[in-house]
Amino acid sequence: MNVVQQDEKARGENTYSFKNFVEARDNSDWYADDPFVQKVLKKYAGTQFETVEKSVKEFSPVVSKNWNKLAEKNARPEARPYMLHYDAFNNRIDRIVRPHELLQLEKGLFGEGLFSSGMPAWESFTKRLLIHQLGEAGVTCPMTCTHGLIALLEQFPSEDHPELQEILEHAKEGLNGEFAIGAQFMTEIQGGSDLPKNVVEAVPDGKNYRIYGNKFFCSVAHADYTVITARISDTDKIGTFIVPAWLPGDKEKEIRNGYKINRIKWKLGTAEVPTGEIDYDGALAYPVGPQDRGIAVAVGILLTLSRLEIGIACAGFMLRAAREANLYGDFRTVFGKKVKDYPLSAATLKRIEEAAHRTTAGAFKVYDLFLKLEKPLNPGIKSDQPLEVQKQLFNFRELVLLQKICTTNEGTEVLREAISVFGGHGVMEEFSSLPRIFRDVVVNEQWEGPRNLLLTQIYRDLKRVQEWYPAREFVARVLKGATVEEVEEFSARLEDLLARPVIGEVTDASMEAAVEWDVFCNEFFKAFQRVAVAEIG
Repeated sequence: MNVVQQDEKARGENTYSFKNFVEARDNSDWYADDPFVQKVLKKYAGTQFETVEKSVKEFSPVVSKNWNKLAEKNARPEARPYMLHYDAFNNRIDRIVRPHELLQLEKGLFGEGLFSSGMPAWESFTKRLLIHQLGEAGVTCPMTCTHGLIALLEQFPSEDHPELQEILEHAKEGLNGEFAIGAQFMTEIQGGSDLPKNVVEAVPDGKNYRIYGNKFFCSVAHADYTVITARISDTDKIGTFIVPAWLPGDKEKEIRNGYKINRIKWKLGTAEVPTGEIDYDGALAYPVGPQDRGIAVAVGILLTLSRLEIGIACAGFMLRAAREANLYGDFRTVFGKKVKDYPLSAATLKRIEEAAHRTTAGAFKVYDLFLKLEKPLNPGIKSDQPLEVQKQLFNFRELVLLQKICTTNEGTEVLREAISVFGGHGVMEEFSSLPRIFRDVVVNEQWEGPRNLLLTQIYRDLKRVQEWYPAREFVARVLKGATVEEVEEFSARLEDLLARPVIGEVTDASMEAAVEWDVFCNEFFKAFQRVAVAEIG
């Protein structure tokens, strides 16, 4: 080959490589490489820190490397779950087909026994914080729902239904090496979050019930056991029930327990977890808890835990966004300088990291309150409890609601800004996980009550307790550790807003007050998070 031929071959050749960035990202250990999370865990785990950290250190490479690769494969559009309604012999089976990689990830995650009696609470919490950095990935929604199923069964044991104890053991400790997966189906087409509008019917059948009707938004449609709400026949009572996916001996035959899955929904995010529409036609169900308080049971236990977990998930999402944006900002050179060396980019990276740390510290602090309360998941706050206990339970309830709406709202901002650090590559899903996680956090904002619904609930709660829990005392307790000036400012704003028509008829005055209420809640919870960060030292 002569010199001219060599020159022609070199023309237009681009030797640019992303190798260093990809290697740094893919070899990251999400716990070992995060001194902030280590510091927060040390504060809250206390005397258990060394034991908990040892287990977390062993676990972190598994989720950071092995499970992350599986999650990326599951995220491909062609890998989305789909329905196979009939087998080759025209038998209705409603099989949900999911990719092998997702089944591997699911088996590994549930095999950890995250809610088993042998796992310390802070170990479970920190492992879940790492798992959430995968995004929803087809496994974190089932994980959360299973936690709710376990909590419900532990809260309301029943000697009349030995099946419920078997379900609890299956979900919590595993049976023959397999852990059950839980779900919760409450939404109906006419009601959404308005559970009193449920029309799905529970018909008594001896000590059990038979379920009839349609549930319209059923995530974790592949679950082994489902908690549902339904109206008890010939009454105005909404009860809570557990419906097995299969009766004994029927799983192998693919004969479902009196219900059909009509279709799998096509969602904006959380695409890997199958969300279905289900028709019940006499499904066997076991009653759980007081059957005249089904809504209070569902909200007080299941939704509270789900909302609590969403706050942990947002912390995980933001930690991953901060880590990968910082890696790319340090790798990528444009116009002669690294991205991180431009003031606007540096400010963006700093803002993302600060939000991730605030959210993480806040999630730990809220969970610490959860663990310290004797029965934080009671359906409602009982007036016969000591006043101090009532106030602590009230704080927990409101912080869970505030965390849910505020972290999902900020989560979308943080993920969007992190994507922008990557420029055009940021929206390429084969290049980055952040677009997928962005869609997941948008969906999380709608799960378990959208923003306006929960803002309304918080306002009503604070109005309702004013006689025994004044606004100023509430603010002072929640923001304990903040400056006197900050506590005074938020106290005055809250007192003012509680006297205005935030949830009244639609007028210019009520809309203005409603907007101010939204802003207040967001700023108030961020103040709580800043206190949490300051406590870390």
